[in-house]
Amino acid sequence: MSRFIFLVRWLVVLALPILVTLSAARIMVAEWYPRYEYAKPDFPPDPYGFTQAQRVELATACIRYLGRPEPAEVAIPMLRALRLPGTDKPLFAENEISHMLDVKRFTDLLWRVHGAAAVIVIGGLAFLLGRRPSRREGYAALFRGGLMTTGLLAFLVAFVLLSWRAFFVAFHEAFFPPDTWTFDWSDSLIRLFPDRFWFDAGVLLTAGALATGAALAAVGYALRRWAK
Repeated sequence: MSRFIFLVRWLVVLALPILVTLSAARIMVAEWYPRYEYAKPDFPPDPYGFTQAQRVELATACIRYLGRPEPAEVAIPMLRALRLPGTDKPLFAENEISHMLDVKRFTDLLWRVHGAAAVIVIGGLAFLLGRRPSRREGYAALFRGGLMTTGLLAFLVAFVLLSWRAFFVAFHEAFFPPDTWTFDWSDSLIRLFPDRFWFDAGVLLTAGALATGAALAAVGYALRRWAK
């Protein structure tokens, strides 16, 4: 096996968990999820008065903001224009607006990483599988990448289920400036996106990515066996 094929194989293996996880995140950061989550009969109501319909409408506006192609500073007027239902008061205070700027910068970076991982995985597998001498290495890359994805996501699922609050805090402290992501219970961001919203999202994301990784590992394993 040439060094180049060895390099391509391991680039695919390392990029596959990133691609699978961020693909699941991309699916979750969409308008369907607030509608699905708020429609659950046991989802806790807003103690300060938002109705389910208002929550869906306002949360969907936040999702659309995150999906805009413009930089955060250009797209943020979408959120500044939102008002508390029935009033002329802004929906979000300045500290909430500041956090949403950080969130969009972060998600924009994630989608760029997602695109780079997709190029590596798709291009690498096309190169390995498209040539008979390297085809078995392509199967091996798919198997090992799926296996790595499964292992990492199994650990993450256990972390989320057993210590959700520790995971939530660790995630925010790792990716956002200190003291910029904590809010009062009466703030709109907490009312729209309470802890239950994020817990359910974390379980769905990690479980979906875990299942995808396991499926890819199974396909890679079956192809390796067939190739022998």
